[in-house]
Amino acid sequence: MPPAARTPESFQSLPIVDVAPLLDPSAGSLEATVAALRRAASEVGFLYVTGHGVGAERLEGLERAARELFSLPHAAKLEYHIGRSRNHRGYVPPGEEVFYGQSKDTKEAFDLALELPAADHGRASRLLGPNVWPRELPGFQAAVGAYYADVFSLGRALLGGFALALGLPRTYFEGYLTAPPSQLRLIHYEPAEVGEGAMGIGSHTDYECLTILHATAPGLEVMNGARQWVAAPPVPGAFVVNIGDLLEVWSNGVFVSTSHRVCPVATSRYSFPLFFTVDYETRVEPLPHLCHGAPRYSALISGDHLLSQTMQTFRYLIELRQQGQLELPEDSRGLSSFGRDRGAP
Repeated sequence: MPPAARTPESFQSLPIVDVAPLLDPSAGSLEATVAALRRAASEVGFLYVTGHGVGAERLEGLERAARELFSLPHAAKLEYHIGRSRNHRGYVPPGEEVFYGQSKDTKEAFDLALELPAADHGRASRLLGPNVWPRELPGFQAAVGAYYADVFSLGRALLGGFALALGLPRTYFEGYLTAPPSQLRLIHYEPAEVGEGAMGIGSHTDYECLTILHATAPGLEVMNGARQWVAAPPVPGAFVVNIGDLLEVWSNGVFVSTSHRVCPVATSRYSFPLFFTVDYETRVEPLPHLCHGAPRYSALISGDHLLSQTMQTFRYLIELRQQGQLELPEDSRGLSSFGRDRGAP
C-alpha cells in the first residue's frame, strides 16, 4: 500500500462511516466499512461515525454532569485546578493552555482518564493514576465513568478497524492497551465575540492514536489540503472521529493527523473528546510494509510524545519547567509537529 498523497484539497465536508460491522458481524459488510475508514483516514483525517452503539442515555448523563460541573462557582472549580494534581487531572480554567501560534483559548475544561490506584507508575506517573471527582456532585463520577467505559470500548473497536485498513490483523494494537493514558475532556465554551487572536481552542493536532468527539453545537473547523478551514458541525447520532499523531507515524503518512480548531461560539457549547491512545511505553514507528524507501518519520515513545506536547501547552507545566522541577522527555518534538499547518508540504 503506497503512502497516500495529501491531495484532497477540495473537501468541504466530512465523510460519514457506519461502523456497526466492527461491533456486530451481522450488521453489514466489514470490508466496506474498512474501505471507508481507509479513505477517510488517508484523504481527510476526520470522519463522522454512526452505528457506534453508545446510547443516548449515556450522552444525556454526560451532558448533565458537565453542565452541573461548570455551573459551580469559579472558586469551587479552582479547588480542583489541574495544577494541584500530580497526574494531570482536574479543572482547566480559561487561558491555562497555549497552543501553537500562542493563540488565546476561551474555554474551560475538566480532564480525567483511566481510573488507576495511586502508585508509582514510573515514567508514566505524570499521566497515570486516580481521577479527581468533584465532591459537590455525587452523581458526577457515575455518569462520567459510564460514558468513559462505553466510548473507550468504541475506541478499541475503531483502532481494530484502522488496523485492518492498514493491512494489519484486527488485533494488532490490542497488546498496547493494558493501561493507556487515554484522556476524556469535558469542555465548556461560553459565548464570545470574535476578537483578534481569540479562539475557543487554537489550531492543533491531537497527540494520540485517534479522537472520539461528542459536541452539542457547531464551532469545530478542520483544515483541508488547500489549508482552508472547513466547518464540522455535529451530526445527530454520530461522533466525530479524527486521526492523531501516532497513527500518522505508524502509517508512515498514509493516515493524516489533521489540524483543527474551535472558533468562538455564539451560544454555550459543550464538547467531550476522548483522546484514545496506547500504553505509555509503546514504541511507535512506521510499519515496514508501508515504507517504500526510507521511512518518513522517526520512531517515538507514545507517552513521551503526549507528555512533551502537554508540557509545552499547559501554563502550570511550563512554569514547573522554568523552575527546574520538570524536564521535557528526550526526543521531544515542537508544537505543531504534525498537521497541514505545520509549515511542511
